[in-house]
Amino acid sequence: MMGISGFEPAFLVGLKATREEHGPGLAALGGRRLTGFAIVRFIEDGDWYAECPVVLDFDGVQVEINHSKFDELSISWNTIDATAAITGWEWFELTPAWSSIDERLEPFIGQKLREVALLEWRPSRRDVAAGTLAVEFVFDAGRFHIANALDENSIEVGEAHPEWVRHRLGYGTQPD
Repeated sequence: MMGISGFEPAFLVGLKATREEHGPGLAALGGRRLTGFAIVRFIEDGDWYAECPVVLDFDGVQVEINHSKFDELSISWNTIDATAAITGWEWFELTPAWSSIDERLEPFIGQKLREVALLEWRPSRRDVAAGTLAVEFVFDAGRFHIANALDENSIEVGEAHPEWVRHRLGYGTQPD
């Protein structure tokens, strides 16, 4: 899909489905170091193509996060080959390629993951994005989350907005 080698998203909707399917795997990342990441940028201008998955490598365990539509989240494991060329874009004016350059994620490289949480958007007022999910990664040096930016990914560093409800998944093999 999208010309990305190995990418076969399986989109889920809602906290319950996502937590049941991926909660244990996300929690098991705790204690591992973030050793790398990959995002798709266009070669010509360097812009991030946020519709493609964000790939995070934790000591050899790769988690691939991608948001779609208003409320869909796909989390996959060890399926994307971020060293392979992205194909099938000959019709487009820009060329997508994997990149390990991102000022938001670079400070976390080498940091040990302390905790993972699912964040659920629960605004005090009516909001079309209510119920969307983000995946939060907490390190000693700070935190970031990958959220739904209405049909694409966003990467936010620091404390989440107060209207995100945290659903802690634990860390390491310790139960929550």
